[in-house]
Amino acid sequence: MADADARTAADASLTSGVSCDDLGCVMPSAGGGLVAQAFRPEALADDCERAALIVTLRQAPASCAASVIDGERLRRQGAMTLRRGRDGFVVEAAKPRGIDRPWSPAVADAGEADTTVLAPRVVPPRAVDATPAEADLQAEE
Repeated sequence: MADADARTAADASLTSGVSCDDLGCVMPSAGGGLVAQAFRPEALADDCERAALIVTLRQAPASCAASVIDGERLRRQGAMTLRRGRDGFVVEAAKPRGIDRPWSPAVADAGEADTTVLAPRVVPPRAVDATPAEADLQAEE
């Protein structure tokens, strides 16, 4: 039980709509779109095209259009809460900077602000090579 949610970890409703395989998991978000958790690098190509948000310990490719919470951010910021905002996902640190806990001491200037907006990435369109294949050119002769 956490955050006033009376369900136990074994409650079947927690996995409703979640689809997983060896590469990762995908689930619909409350505000529309998909949220993906990529376990392996092979999952990122598909997730970058389809998901609004990806959580992964891996580095996402620069061409990824989804908002990404990667391993580096997780190490810097730790646990966080996400909610959908007008301009993207609003990310709030579960442990704001400067808070000292016995199991997790405060770190001087631990990185990002306590609340940030994780906007979708702007990816420039890929150039398409319109040069005909050699086999296509020879077929007309």
